[in-house]
Amino acid sequence: MPIPIINSIASWVLKQRIHQIELFLKYPNEVQEELLMNLIRRAENTVIGAQYDFSSITSYTTFSERVPVSSYEDLQPLIERTRQGEQNVFWDAPIKWFAKSSGTTNAKSKFIPVSNDALEDCHYKGSKDLLCLYLNNNEASEMFLGKSLRLGGSSQIYEDKDTFFGDLSAILIENMPIWAEFSSTPSNKISLMSEWETKLTAIINETKNENVTSFAGVPSWLLVLMNRLLEETGKGNLLELWPNLEVYFHGGVSFEPYREQYKKLLPKSDFKYYEIYNASEGFFAIQDLNDSSDLLLMLDYGIFYEFIPMDTFGTPNQKVIRLAEVELFKNYAVVITTNSGLWRYLIGDTVRFTSLNPYRIRVSGRTKHHINVFGEELMVENTDQAIAKACQLTQTEVVDYTVAPIFMDGKEKGAHEWMIEFKQNPTDIAQFQKILDDTLQSLNSDYEAKRYNNMTLNPLVINIARPHLFYDWLKERNKLGGQHKIPRLSNQREYLEQLKQL
Repeated sequence: MPIPIINSIASWVLKQRIHQIELFLKYPNEVQEELLMNLIRRAENTVIGAQYDFSSITSYTTFSERVPVSSYEDLQPLIERTRQGEQNVFWDAPIKWFAKSSGTTNAKSKFIPVSNDALEDCHYKGSKDLLCLYLNNNEASEMFLGKSLRLGGSSQIYEDKDTFFGDLSAILIENMPIWAEFSSTPSNKISLMSEWETKLTAIINETKNENVTSFAGVPSWLLVLMNRLLEETGKGNLLELWPNLEVYFHGGVSFEPYREQYKKLLPKSDFKYYEIYNASEGFFAIQDLNDSSDLLLMLDYGIFYEFIPMDTFGTPNQKVIRLAEVELFKNYAVVITTNSGLWRYLIGDTVRFTSLNPYRIRVSGRTKHHINVFGEELMVENTDQAIAKACQLTQTEVVDYTVAPIFMDGKEKGAHEWMIEFKQNPTDIAQFQKILDDTLQSLNSDYEAKRYNNMTLNPLVINIARPHLFYDWLKERNKLGGQHKIPRLSNQREYLEQLKQL
């Protein structure tokens, strides 16, 4: 079949989904309430269903009163029972797949259950919807005339007592439909290589002669691959290598610190960037408009959403609310109930709503990755935006960064200490530091109040990292590639001290 016909058929099929999306856009809260009741009915006869008497739950109110909000540690005993082969523990269908979470740099791994329902109705549905929304916004797209370069995790699948675990990307590749493999590069064999540096070379060798029209992956790691590709091929930018490139689908970390670097690699005024928000626990949101920073919350993927306002998070006054009660521009911790049997699970991310009709969000950080030692409530979203502005105004580029508090000592005030690896160091580090500090104050009134006349916080301190410091730190911990990322902000000095000693 000629490729243009394949392109037309794929576009037609994907566009049909728009009608279902329009349904939850019109009736968002009703769709969510019905979804919750369906999840509860499915799990009535499971271990957890019996524990909380799901059969008698007929309303959200009863559900929220009876089932506690849970961390991974709370659910781990039940997850371990399923990993040992027991079924019907927290979901009524067999669960054989577990995503070994790579979203944390802690030594302890998480094993997130992935049901067949979640694979089909969440993860793959999300991937198709991403294409659907992109194609509906870009009628002249010729994306399917070439291949999509994907850069996923760097782990293979492991078997343990008839259950399987690995990076989510490895699980998705293992189970993906044939049509998806046909349109992707590199091959599954290379995608599932576990040794990052060997894999990088193999990807370059396979993809440099392909007609790549789109690519997908975490911005920080993909940047490593793209720069290596240009070195190997001697090309000045990616469009010289792949002239038909039209879109980059990104997620995993904020794009802001990397945006200007990608513009240099892709010097094309109408090149498209599309953001997604997914994790081992589910596929949550998709950018649904060209040239937007807002993500449409997808409400029919078998995930029921609740939110905890960050101003009460972790306090005795902590309050959990449902989607219908959220307010614009407030930071919320995300709580999910899913078709993999995660019940009121705290995923550790924070979001804020930029629109309530439809529900659109921006990821603002992590519940653990913020700094609030001095009441400054600094979020990753603040630091990413400030870094981006400082880079723009000083014509420099950042590879990675992390921030930790300098604790008060006697009469000495506190401060924030930064470790920043620059691709090229600013000519005037004092100017960079001032722009960074001033921008943070303009973005965050709590930080501004603490910095006022150096009342609580002294000016921030910047350490310039040696080249490849963050890469070496991750390599030492066997965390190269995939979804692994540097903790941007911490209330402790552990990460910073480790980096200073490398």
